[in-house]
Amino acid sequence: MDLPLAPLSLPPDQAAALAALYRRGTPANTLRAWERDLAYIAAWKRAAFGAALDWPESEAVALRFLLDHAQDLTRVPGAAQDAALALVAAGLRRTLACPAPATLDRRIASWRAFHRMRNLPSPFEAPLVSQARARARRAAARPRARKSENPITRPVLEAMLATCDHSHRGLRDTALLMLGWASGGRRRSEISALNGDDVDARDFEASGLLRIRLLATKTTGPGLAPRLPLKGRPARAVMAWITLARIGDGPLFRPVSLSDRVLPRRLGPEAIRAVVRNRLVLAGYPPDFASAHGLRSGFLTQAALDGAPLPAAMALSLHRSPVQAQRYYADVEIADNPATDLLG
Repeated sequence: MDLPLAPLSLPPDQAAALAALYRRGTPANTLRAWERDLAYIAAWKRAAFGAALDWPESEAVALRFLLDHAQDLTRVPGAAQDAALALVAAGLRRTLACPAPATLDRRIASWRAFHRMRNLPSPFEAPLVSQARARARRAAARPRARKSENPITRPVLEAMLATCDHSHRGLRDTALLMLGWASGGRRRSEISALNGDDVDARDFEASGLLRIRLLATKTTGPGLAPRLPLKGRPARAVMAWITLARIGDGPLFRPVSLSDRVLPRRLGPEAIRAVVRNRLVLAGYPPDFASAHGLRSGFLTQAALDGAPLPAAMALSLHRSPVQAQRYYADVEIADNPATDLLG
């Protein structure tokens, strides 16, 4: 199923050009999420109404979508449960339980985006549907699930680094973990996307400073690519990896063979997850102690423990919302808050 990336009223050549523009200007992760959401939404309407999606969609369909996804359907036989069972059978839904509010919000956001792309009004803007959505979100509210069971704070990171030797694999993992943590807690996709020419080493000899260019993040694009400072041990670790592996303008982090030979292809996000998991296990932690997102949560948690101002931490983490970043500060045990030691 093709993504609805252009108004139906456009001539074919303009519609194709606009769709290509959307694809070039949209992060790959967002495109994949749109594709999954479109497949789910279309399958749900087919199961619930026996019809394809309409553009624009009706308010009645939007309201029914909200109601069907605002309750646990396990013991609620009827049309909503039948549609949900069809989605389970198709592999698009796991259970009949009420979906997480974030999941419902994302699918609705995608559906609204498809309407905007077609220059059409969204049924989710209707007062009744909008109010129902707010009530559904509140009714299904649940404790925030962490993306990582535990943050990878400085002591945990140091234990992981202690497992890295001077082999190609060890130097790569040292550089990867240090860069991922010290540059503000980078996401797996951001670490994976780095190339050798994203590392600016012009000031390294004079001051030991590197600048890491992030061409694409969840909050920025190539036009606003931030250059984040990396200094001290992390900068030296990255330069040691670049020198030993002879990294040029290709991928910065690459697979290493069993014979300790650096391969030319890019280390993908799943492989970065495996690196974090492997180093945690080697350091004596359970495999599920933390996910790769623990590098991000660990950086912010450690910043809070060390008394770093929230705006300073956000300048590196690139959080747009202080509320979201503040959650990591709020997770710090109150007795460990540096403000409790102001009088010594």
